Order: sequence, then structure tokens, then C-alpha cells
Amino acid sequence: MVKLFIRLLQRSLNLHNIDIDKEHSNKEKLPHDVKEGHFAVFAAKGEVPKRFVVNLRCLTSAAFLRLLEQAEEEYGFQQKGVLKIPCKAEELEKILQDSKEI
Repeated sequence: MVKLFIRLLQRSLNLHNIDIDKEHSNKEKLPHDVKEGHFAVFAAKGEVPKRFVVNLRCLTSAAFLRLLEQAEEEYGFQQKGVLKIPCKAEELEKILQDSKEI
């Protein structure tokens, strides 16, 4: 499961590096809320997707890893930008609270 996330994260970071180059050329800055050791995800099920910044330590949570597997099944590895998680914001908040990562 960790390998799955690493592949998703690597893909996202590769796209992120491209965006960094574009942003530097456009003199725009990356979001300051995604600190080192964190990554952004969207809880994509429900009315309006909600963005979360998650600590990498959350990868030790079995519940969060199950969500990553569901994301792979539903969206595949073709996601671009922020990783979408197929759950409601309230569900992800609970998982992150249980993991003490919120």
C-alpha cells in the first residue's frame, strides 16, 4: 500500500515540478500551507470537494491507506495535480483525527 502511495506521490511531484517551473517563470508562488513532509488531497465525494494538507506520517494509518487504494480503483494513476480521495470531507477528517494528523 505504501508503494501505491509512493507511485501516486511521485507522479504528483513530477507534475508539481513542472508547475514550479511555470510558476517561477510567471513569478507566482506555491501555496505556503503545504510544508515539507506534507501533501495535499481533496476529499472528492459530496457536494463541494474539500482540500486537506496531510502529514506523511498519515501513511501509517490503515484507514488512510484504504482510501488510497479506493482512489487508485476509482481514478487510477492518471490524476493530475492534487490527489483526489473518494470520500466525504467528514470521513477524511475523522480518519485524520484518529491518526492524530489534523
